[in-house]
Amino acid sequence: MNKKAKKINSKKISKIHSGILVLDNKMVFKGIGIGYQGEATGEVCFNTSLTGYQEIISDPSYADQIINFTFPHIGNVGTNKQDHESDKIWTKGVIFNSEITNPSNYRSLNNLDNWLKKNKIIGITGFDTRSLTNLIRDKGAPRGTISHSKNGIFNLNKLTNQTLKWNGLQNLDLAIKVSTKKKYVWSGLKTWKKNIGYKKNTKKLLNVVAIDYGIKKNILRYFSDFDCKVIVVPCQMNADKILSFKPDGIFLSNGPGDPAATGKYSIDIIKELIKKGLPIFGICLGHQILGLALGAKTKKMKLGHRGANHPVKNLDNGSVEITSQNHGFEILKNSIPRNTEVTHVSLFDNSIEGIRLKNKPVFSVQYHPESNPGPQDSVYLFKEFVNKMKKYAKKNRY
Repeated sequence: MNKKAKKINSKKISKIHSGILVLDNKMVFKGIGIGYQGEATGEVCFNTSLTGYQEIISDPSYADQIINFTFPHIGNVGTNKQDHESDKIWTKGVIFNSEITNPSNYRSLNNLDNWLKKNKIIGITGFDTRSLTNLIRDKGAPRGTISHSKNGIFNLNKLTNQTLKWNGLQNLDLAIKVSTKKKYVWSGLKTWKKNIGYKKNTKKLLNVVAIDYGIKKNILRYFSDFDCKVIVVPCQMNADKILSFKPDGIFLSNGPGDPAATGKYSIDIIKELIKKGLPIFGICLGHQILGLALGAKTKKMKLGHRGANHPVKNLDNGSVEITSQNHGFEILKNSIPRNTEVTHVSLFDNSIEGIRLKNKPVFSVQYHPESNPGPQDSVYLFKEFVNKMKKYAKKNRY
């Protein structure tokens, strides 16, 4: 199943294996290559979601990562042009257990294999995903290089060296890579509804400025559901420029990479915005950076949380929310300052899933209330943010 890389040059692995994954411990996993032919290096993680592979792969938070899907059957709903979570795909590679099935869905426009080729994403099927998942759970997320060669010829020395030369996600600012380069106003499309599709919002009662660290489109759609105009700005835009758009609230988006690295320029911006008393809401990386701005510390997790079935406890009312998650860093519990309180915790490992500033309308969650894919237990958080913005607007704008 797993073999150490031998000191050889290019070699035909076998007659049937056209895809391989080489890990930083020199283990080699073999399978059938799909999608784009080539090679790519990143952190290897696993995702436990049963559905929503197009949304997962197109989530910018997966930049520089190779996703191992634990659910064996992938491909049956195909792909379409509407469900992308970003305009560009940042995921390095994908790994599936079973052969991709033909699509059977009325919204499908393309099969997954062709979609991967179009977006230059390398994939492997016929892969022992359970063994890889167990390895990640035991040892933590490794560095790896995924390669697809139609003729089954691979240079294992080169792939191993490429893997070992990559330093990993720690200390890596990826937000600067995936963030928009220019300010733009969201189109106003709402979340998808059956028999309606993506309807456009015509009411724009509140003004949200979203700082883009790798924002998902479904977050923007939910703001449209709540009649918000959303101005999306680059992650390095200064506080004065952000305030010039006269926001009723500030949103700190999800995104990839190490929050401490992104925090080198973002922390001071957020501190300035907090001083203004504006409502602020953060998700995922935005949650971690908010924590850093408030004085907390972050660290890289051994495994991270990635899937659409993660139970989170709401400490305000004791309820349990089933959440969608995708993160490899966390806020340290013992670093929470006195003016901040924990609002949500993971029922998997008791890690922090939400925080709130005690004396200002500032809060965040580690998980993804916008789902896509995943359950919609936590949409109420958007409503909470909207209500805080209405209160702020009434006091300061009317």
